[in-house]
Amino acid sequence: MGTSPPWPRPIRSSPVAAVEVTDLTVRYGALTAVQGVSFTAAAGDVTAVLGPNGAGKTSTIEVCEGYRRAAAGTVQVLGMDPAKEQRRLSERIGVMLQEGGVYPAARVLETVRHYCALYGKGADAEALVEQVGLTARAKGTWRRLSGGEKQRLSLALALAAKPEVAFLDEPTAGVDVNGRDTIRGIIRSLAADGCAVVLATHELDEAERLADRVVIFDGGQVIADGTLADLRRGHDEIRFRSSPDLDVHALARATGVVASRLGADEYVIDAPPLPKLMAQLTGWLADQGHGLTDLRAGAQRLEDVFRRLTAERTERNDQAERTNQEERTNQAERVKRPEGQS
Repeated sequence: MGTSPPWPRPIRSSPVAAVEVTDLTVRYGALTAVQGVSFTAAAGDVTAVLGPNGAGKTSTIEVCEGYRRAAAGTVQVLGMDPAKEQRRLSERIGVMLQEGGVYPAARVLETVRHYCALYGKGADAEALVEQVGLTARAKGTWRRLSGGEKQRLSLALALAAKPEVAFLDEPTAGVDVNGRDTIRGIIRSLAADGCAVVLATHELDEAERLADRVVIFDGGQVIADGTLADLRRGHDEIRFRSSPDLDVHALARATGVVASRLGADEYVIDAPPLPKLMAQLTGWLADQGHGLTDLRAGAQRLEDVFRRLTAERTERNDQAERTNQEERTNQAERVKRPEGQS
């Protein structure tokens, strides 16, 4: 099953910002869902937009697609304002919605043909259906597709535009292992052809496999924006699995670094995997009669980066709230003091 696009590859130019979001604010009545968000997505890159539910990422992407209005700030996609030039912009972008938005009785190949005709870019419907691995289901209807097959059809519809920017919402949700490999190959091919891919996902492993750049949302704000190397820098670790009864305090005394228990038999040492430390760790485990069933050393996983950054933001917010509360208490006490007392 091939993953090459069913159209000629353009000449790859140097990366430029295809999506530019500056000081974006989105409100729903009195609720501010997005506040002061700024980031860019470059042509030829996969930009992963991550965040928990309610973090503001979906609202932000909907503004970029032209489906939602901003309360403040600016958004430029391919040099256009999505709110004012949505029709022109829609001819040059591909949008993959997680819900699909396809009529239940619509057949796979007929639907892709219809989208190819609407865009008029010369995309080959049969080739697109083959590319997403749905040739065997070409005559099937939307309602009879599995969740993963619906995702692949939604991706084919986004590709019918021969997009210069592709907004993909949870493209591998509910997709089996082989289907995931197919979708990853398509995403990499899009980026290789110069498309700016904006990937919104909760699946951190998927983002780690695909992303050139990561934008992390939390509480309606961007709390991190950079390459994976940028976000991991200075946070090396050693993870290993061993006996559930391992004494982390004794290990710390032997190696000179703190070890923490993550699960029943999983441990982490927040330190670079220097040869001397690795030798101390494995030697101590052997001396104590503990096995070593798994070992991974080096940069933090994206999941760990995400947890660290969101925890740091929560701690900063908690500290700010404590400071504000102390200031309010002090002000109340000053008001209560009899006149003339300091």
